[in-house]
Amino acid sequence: MKVKALLLGMGMLCSLSSFAATELRYGLEAEYPPFESRNASGELEGFDIDLGNAICAAAALKCSWVETSFDGLIPGLLAKKFDAINSAMNITDQRRQSIDFTQPIYRIPSQLVGKEGSGMTDSSAEALQGKTIGVLQGSIQETYAKEHWEKHGVTVVSYKDQNMAWGDLLNGRIDASLVMSAAGQAGFLSKPQGKGFGFIGKPVADDTILGSGIGFGLRKGDDATKKQLDAAIDKVRADGTITKLAAKYF
Repeated sequence: MKVKALLLGMGMLCSLSSFAATELRYGLEAEYPPFESRNASGELEGFDIDLGNAICAAAALKCSWVETSFDGLIPGLLAKKFDAINSAMNITDQRRQSIDFTQPIYRIPSQLVGKEGSGMTDSSAEALQGKTIGVLQGSIQETYAKEHWEKHGVTVVSYKDQNMAWGDLLNGRIDASLVMSAAGQAGFLSKPQGKGFGFIGKPVADDTILGSGIGFGLRKGDDATKKQLDAAIDKVRADGTITKLAAKYF
């Protein structure tokens, strides 16, 4: 009887432990407000941070965060330094050659930010000839600039993080920076240093390069994590969390 009771007790423990939350390690580059950055206290904050925490809660997962440069995110994921990329990464065919993605969660257009009165009126290659444009290294904005502008006499400079590009824009080393519009607004234009700067022309367009939206990057074959996160994304979309966070940050 005691043995039977012990076995039953062990079975209950096993059953309970199977429901314990598992940790999900997010990889991110934390220099891209309002998506992800560190505040004055050194804490991570931003749209993707709140979104990631909400999705973990919906999936009964415990979150942790691993920082690296943006161009190191895919290599880091493949090296199993973390389980998912949550860093405003657009889903593109080029990236799908190396990794998989969850369903798209949101989409933000990309737009040039430059000095007002600079003479740049739009984002065509003709209008930007002789200009120097800053982009985030490893980003779709870098790919777009090299494909559409660099071949036509526009100098493209890549940076490890977006704050370095903003610094060079302020110092006049570059003429403009191509970023996601929300990052341009919240990360630069809305700050005191952004006075005298603004968006140039309309958002750029190229679905092949710019992708179908932003999702979490996953290792190919990790179907269990994809299924779990896709279900959690459906939950936070249905309960209005994504809309509330977008209103808060964008």
